[in-house]
Amino acid sequence: MSQILSPGTAAPDFTLPIAPDKKISLRELRGKPVILAFYPADWSPVCGDQMALYNEILPEFQKFGAELLGVSVDGVWCHAAFAKDRKLRFPLAADFEPKGDVARKFGVYRGNDGITERALFVIDKNGVIAWSYLSPIAVNPGADGILQALEDLPE
Repeated sequence: MSQILSPGTAAPDFTLPIAPDKKISLRELRGKPVILAFYPADWSPVCGDQMALYNEILPEFQKFGAELLGVSVDGVWCHAAFAKDRKLRFPLAADFEPKGDVARKFGVYRGNDGITERALFVIDKNGVIAWSYLSPIAVNPGADGILQALEDLPE
């Protein structure tokens, strides 16, 4: 079982590609809440349902000024096809090379399987983890925990 980073921990900074010619850094998002949704694989049924749900309720996250970022070990081209197919309106970051490097920093890499856990983090505007959750890999964790964590953030 992974040792997920707990609330109160400074979120490790990272820079990952979100498109073949575009990268995103966690530090770029400082000043607003960030939701990191680590998931095992783009085309798995549970992951597809989870990302579709987050896409549907994206306006709810945005009411809190939050940025949502999906993260898996799939590459940018796989992410691009998946995002287009699912009409996703938020970026997917490719933790592809070195494989799972960012997931390891957050304690959510499954080394024996070569994928990330299904894990959620809400990071406050100062870059500190406010909430984290490790879901069973076959279970869509939904969004209630994320929304409650966003609501509980100090102004």
